[in-house]
Amino acid sequence: MAPDSLRQSLEASGFAFVRREDMRAALESCGPLSDWPAFAASWDDLEIDPYLAGHGRYRRRRYGVFAIDASGGIERRPHQPHYQGQEYNQLFGGVERWFEPIVDEVAASATMETILRWCHRLFSRLESRSRDVPQSPVDEHGWHVEVHQFRIEARAEAAGHPTPEGAHRDGVDFVLVLLVSRENIVSGTTTVFALDGTPLGTFTLTDPCDAALVDDHRVAHGVTPVAPSDPSRAGHRDVLVVTFRRR
Repeated sequence: MAPDSLRQSLEASGFAFVRREDMRAALESCGPLSDWPAFAASWDDLEIDPYLAGHGRYRRRRYGVFAIDASGGIERRPHQPHYQGQEYNQLFGGVERWFEPIVDEVAASATMETILRWCHRLFSRLESRSRDVPQSPVDEHGWHVEVHQFRIEARAEAAGHPTPEGAHRDGVDFVLVLLVSRENIVSGTTTVFALDGTPLGTFTLTDPCDAALVDDHRVAHGVTPVAPSDPSRAGHRDVLVVTFRRR
C-alpha cells in the first residue's frame, strides 16, 4: 500500500490493515530492518504481566517510553509507569502499572528506530492534514510515544486474551499494532468499531509485519482470544504496540 493510499484509508475510515509485504516496504522507506531476527527473538525474554495474574498468567510484556520532537529526533525517556484512565480501561484504569522495561539492545535497535521514524512520519502528516494546517505551535512539543512488547500465550486448558478489557480505545492519538510472530494458534481476530459500537472491519494478523493502524479518537478495537491449533503444545501471539500522543 502506497503511503498516500494508507493515509487516505486512515483518513476515510479511522483504521487500516496492512499486509506484510506492503508494511515491510513502508517501514524500509524510513530505515533498515536488518536486525529483525534478533528483534523478534527478544519476545522470548518477556516477563509475566503481574497485574493480570488474577485473570490468568497468559500475558508477558515489556514497556518503554520515548519522546520524538518535531524534527524527528528520538529520545528514550526514563522508565515510568503505564497509566490509562478508567474511561479507556475498565480492568486497570486509574492505576499506575509498572512493567519490566524494554531492554536497551531492543530499544536502540535499527528495527525499533525504523518503526518509530515511520510512525512519526505517518502520524505527523495525518495530524497536519486533519488540522488542515502545515504546522502548528503544538508541534514544538513533539510526541509522547509508548512502546509495548506483548506475548499472549495459549494452552489447551486456557485461551489467551490479547485484549482482556474487551473492545476499547487507548486514550492516545494513533496506534500501530505490528505482528512479530504467530505460533500454533487459531483466532486472534481484530475487529474495529465506530464509537457507537458499529463494527467497521474485521481482519487477522497472520504473518510477521502484518499491521493494524487506528486513529484512537475515531474508533475502538478488540481482538478475540487465541487458542492452540495443536492442543498438545503451547502457542503464542507476539505483537509490538506503539502509541503516539501529543505531549
